[in-house]
Amino acid sequence: MEGALLSLAIKAGLDVTDARAGFPRLDEIPFDARHRYMATLHADARARRLSPTSRGRPSGCWPCAPAPPRPTTTVRSSVTAGSGRSRLLAADGQRVIAIARRTLAPGTASLTPSDVEGGLVLLGLIGLIDPPRPEAIAAVAECRAAGIRVKMITGDHAATARAIALQLGLADDPVAVTGQELDALDDAGFHRRAQEATVFARTTPEHKLRLVESLQRDGSVIAMTGDGVNDAPALKRADVGVAMGGKGTEVAKEASEMVLADDNFASIVAAVREGRTVYDNLTKVITWTLPTNGGEAMTIILAILFGLTLPVTPIQILWINMVTAVALGLTLAFEPTEPGAMRRPARAPTERLLSGRLLWRILFVSVLMVAGTFGVYAWATGRGLSVETARTMVVNTLVVMEIFYLFSVRYVHGPSMTRQGVFGTRAVLIGVAAVVAAQLAFTYLPFMHTVFESRPVDLADGAAIVAIGVALLVVVEIEKRIAALLVPAPKTTAG
Repeated sequence: MEGALLSLAIKAGLDVTDARAGFPRLDEIPFDARHRYMATLHADARARRLSPTSRGRPSGCWPCAPAPPRPTTTVRSSVTAGSGRSRLLAADGQRVIAIARRTLAPGTASLTPSDVEGGLVLLGLIGLIDPPRPEAIAAVAECRAAGIRVKMITGDHAATARAIALQLGLADDPVAVTGQELDALDDAGFHRRAQEATVFARTTPEHKLRLVESLQRDGSVIAMTGDGVNDAPALKRADVGVAMGGKGTEVAKEASEMVLADDNFASIVAAVREGRTVYDNLTKVITWTLPTNGGEAMTIILAILFGLTLPVTPIQILWINMVTAVALGLTLAFEPTEPGAMRRPARAPTERLLSGRLLWRILFVSVLMVAGTFGVYAWATGRGLSVETARTMVVNTLVVMEIFYLFSVRYVHGPSMTRQGVFGTRAVLIGVAAVVAAQLAFTYLPFMHTVFESRPVDLADGAAIVAIGVALLVVVEIEKRIAALLVPAPKTTAG
């Protein structure tokens, strides 16, 4: 803002260097949110003391007399006209500053608030505009699509803040509330307005803190951004305090959990997108690991309970886990963001990682794998094949089912039977290729036969094993589609 004012003075033809030398600053009253003005005391060549005020809202500089040569009898009309002009500038999204001055007695060395509370001569109004960045507008739209409500808390005029909110797209018809209106409400009314309003103007640090606490009452996760000392209490109270790394004060940074290095709101949205990706990938790893291990464990447990021949030996189970857990399971950590990740409603803070939906998936897929395992073993031994050959087919069946199930897990919130779903990412393709190569060695290399008691498998049997994997993928995708139709979307709770 100071830079903009200096630029304005230079454009008006003033020599800023000479002005500073000719009117040295003697004292100042810093800007404060309570009185909303800044005043400085200067000396001029005639030993007078001039006290111009800057960075003050228009109402903070009135009552003022108009600048000469207008007669002082027009003070009231000048103030009225200035108020109207101020509202017009504010409605256009401009921050309005009134500039006024007063001549004090010679020898005045210090400045007090009483010196600037009356007797000022109004010099004019200045409108400053800081247009929203294009990426900020896009980020706000992405937030709204993701179920994240964005609210503006500012010390600016309500009309200015509402105009900026419209430019940013915070709401189709943003509701603006001033700090004075909030002070007149009881707790219930305050909470209701905190939920309804999009813009909070002319606020104090106390208002910011109360707004954060009020919005948290319904379980919403609140992220608060700020850069000044006055923002520190609200930043500390919010679930996620976000300080500005460039223009933010050290107090604000210490009170926050995150610091934006580029002071760009779009970086917050990028962090939300990355957080959803990490959460999705963590869910995918769990969704893939537990059913596959559950299927293997249930196979052994059922065989022991019913006194059946083990369809797979312990060392073969070890081989499966060693190969698939490394080559397949880890690939899910490299999955990119799913399409539509930022168009999903926000996840409820109380939602468990092992949700009912995930527990059902673990049981469902485990049962499918057990059925495939015993089915292949019974089919092989029923044709008179050796136990070693039957077990080799079971091992390959388990690995193939895990491969095809991996492709289903890659998309938690959408269908996997698409071009992208089939070809996968580079990490997935490399992992699948490594597992296929390992299984070919397990099945056909003589020294592997000695270590794992495996045997070669006919091409027709291999094709049947692949068909079982395809069938598993189809069944799981059908179950996923039915669950998506039956399970309602989660309630949006992020703010």
